[in-house]
Order: sequence, then structure tokens, then C-alpha cells
Amino acid sequence: MPWLVVKINVGVGDEVQEGQALATVEAMKMENILKAERRGVVKAVKASAGSSLKVDDVILEFE
Repeated sequence: MPWLVVKINVGVGDEVQEGQALATVEAMKMENILKAERRGVVKAVKASAGSSLKVDDVILEFE
């Protein structure tokens, strides 16, 4: 099932905290907020709002 990226809340170089909202994705009219599992720094943003995602597509990378 394809997903749609609704919003990316962080950028490259941002420090994120555990539980912080990283991105919002939507499938079948249901939105899911992706949250950080632990502290880290965003290394790369691989998707943007409006992007369509398939299984195993990378949205964000961390250092």
C-alpha cells in the first residue's frame, strides 16, 4: 500500500529528542505521525511533502 508524505517536521542538522514528531504520513485517509525512538541528529532528508512512498523507502537518515 503506498503512503503519502504529508509533512516533514525536521531538517538536516536538526537535533531531535526521543518522542519528537519527525514526519506525518497518510494511507487510506489515516494519518500517522512518525516519532523519534531516541535522541539523534538528522543526517539527510530523503522525502518531501507530497512524496509517494513504497515499503522500505527511506524518509530520514540519522548520524
